[in-house]
Amino acid sequence: MNQEIVAIREMLAQNTMSQELPALRAWFDGMGNNFGKAEGSTVEAVNAGGVPAEWSTTPGAKTDRVILYVHGGGYVIGSIDSHRHLVTELGRAAGTRTLALNYRLSPENKFPAPVEDTVAAYRFLLAQGIKAGNIAIAGDSAGGGLTVAAMTAIRDAGLPQPACGFCISPWIDLEGLGGTMVSKASVDPMVQKDGLSGMATAYLQGADPKSPQAAPLYADLKGLAPLLIQVGASETLLDDSIRLAGLAGAADVQVTLDIFPEMIHVWHLFHPMLAEGRRALKQAGAYIASAMTAAA
Repeated sequence: MNQEIVAIREMLAQNTMSQELPALRAWFDGMGNNFGKAEGSTVEAVNAGGVPAEWSTTPGAKTDRVILYVHGGGYVIGSIDSHRHLVTELGRAAGTRTLALNYRLSPENKFPAPVEDTVAAYRFLLAQGIKAGNIAIAGDSAGGGLTVAAMTAIRDAGLPQPACGFCISPWIDLEGLGGTMVSKASVDPMVQKDGLSGMATAYLQGADPKSPQAAPLYADLKGLAPLLIQVGASETLLDDSIRLAGLAGAADVQVTLDIFPEMIHVWHLFHPMLAEGRRALKQAGAYIASAMTAAA
């Protein structure tokens, strides 16, 4: 048994989170802020095609390479603040700059606002002279699904694909139909079907839960750039990753699926106190760097 993940489970069990949305957002942002950004990194606010965003750079980063990062949180919570420590460390691992987005959240905004914001930010990067092959799109949980949705929207808009997509514990099935939603419920301390259902309702606001850009489980993935998917073995969303890998492979997309034993949903968030989080980010950084070199 990994004792570091045991300690994180105990920490999560002691948290009594309010289910009121403002308090939940504040809690999530506060957790990220407590970890702080990667050592030596610098950050700068920017308007990325109309979307509030933040550049980050670590020492030695290649300034012509960028990871466009879309955070998780079920489309209703999460921000640049909640994920800054993860994003800056991923940039360090890949040797790139990062551009983290504060895309529009629900219920104030509904589907497809986050998809539109991500594509707008991608267009912003292209307009800055960043080559598509020097851009990776990455995200966790809802942001992992959004990564794939944005890549399909980019393709459909006739824009060049990025070098790759990186999905951490992606949420691609808004109806929660995967078998692990039940079979892993007793071991997942973070994601349960009832909570996901409420988030999906807030996001969709009457839209079809099978809409391909809301639920990439139903998307045509042909022509997408290579995908790296990382997921924990102790996740209710494990089947989302497994199904995404199968769909991508069947569509002739190069895909790598890595299942980490004992890990929980988006364990990367705890990388300052979890070696497996650091290992996952290092592995992803090497994948992204390699994909950008191959696309050059």
